[in-house]
Amino acid sequence: MAVTASIPATSQARRSTLLADYAEMFKLRVSLMVVITAAAGYYLGSLRSGISPLQLQFLQTMLGIGVVSAGSSALNQVLERKTDALMNRTAWRPMAAARIGLVHGALLGLLAVGLGSLYLAIVTTPLTGFLTLLTAASYVAIYTPLKRISMIATFVGAFPGALPPLIGWTAARGQIEWEAVALFTVLFVWQFPHFEAIGWLYRADYARAGIRVTAVAVPGGRATAAQALFYALLMIPVSLWPVYLGMCGWIYGACAIILGAAYLWYTIRFLRITRDLPAEVSRKIARDLLKVSVIYLPLLLAAMILNAQGRIAY
Repeated sequence: MAVTASIPATSQARRSTLLADYAEMFKLRVSLMVVITAAAGYYLGSLRSGISPLQLQFLQTMLGIGVVSAGSSALNQVLERKTDALMNRTAWRPMAAARIGLVHGALLGLLAVGLGSLYLAIVTTPLTGFLTLLTAASYVAIYTPLKRISMIATFVGAFPGALPPLIGWTAARGQIEWEAVALFTVLFVWQFPHFEAIGWLYRADYARAGIRVTAVAVPGGRATAAQALFYALLMIPVSLWPVYLGMCGWIYGACAIILGAAYLWYTIRFLRITRDLPAEVSRKIARDLLKVSVIYLPLLLAAMILNAQGRIAY
């Protein structure tokens, strides 16, 4: 009886492990952030058209974008399974630890990207489906392999990383407009201090795996800190572009300035990594900037949505 009773328990454990592995393959927290930024674009695009964003198509759009994002993450781990195995922070991932096989992982990712993009093309517009597929393809086929070749990969990877709000806008409006470009630019610029903090925090891991982030390609921290500072400064005027375009009012503008100043302050503080500091102090400075960047973006988008200026479509 004891042996018989253990069989369902073992089966359940395997299912639980597989579900946990799928969650890690799909990078659910990253996919959630993608969906949040896309939702902001859809909401603002709906207001631009003078319609309510609270409709079935909104849920369908977020579902499709979330599925494609999850599939892109899976394909990224398929391609990086060997380098992931070399880094402490990623060695336990399902592909790196060989808990999920190559064919299994590749099929999972390809099906999610293909079906998700097709679904979006059907329930929204062909442009939205195409842009989503283009985002996934550039992230997986260009950015991922480029990381082992040149530190320009960070710049290249910022393009697919910034597309979700633009995709959300096209789902609501059916076309690319300056407002959508402004949302894209906000996301594009925001990423650099965020990724430079990650690069510095895990530079030893990246060096071990041969991934040429700025902190590895140009040791010492000067290039890493300079790039983060440049984009943190640029973030303030870029975040005010939606005000100029009439998307948001000056309440949002004031919030953008305050949030931008805080982001800039922590980036200026990040310049201390160029000094001869104890390793743990340097890591804390980078971790603080990373935390602030993750807090900054949702707050900025929330202010944008709450102070959005709707206009009737013509």
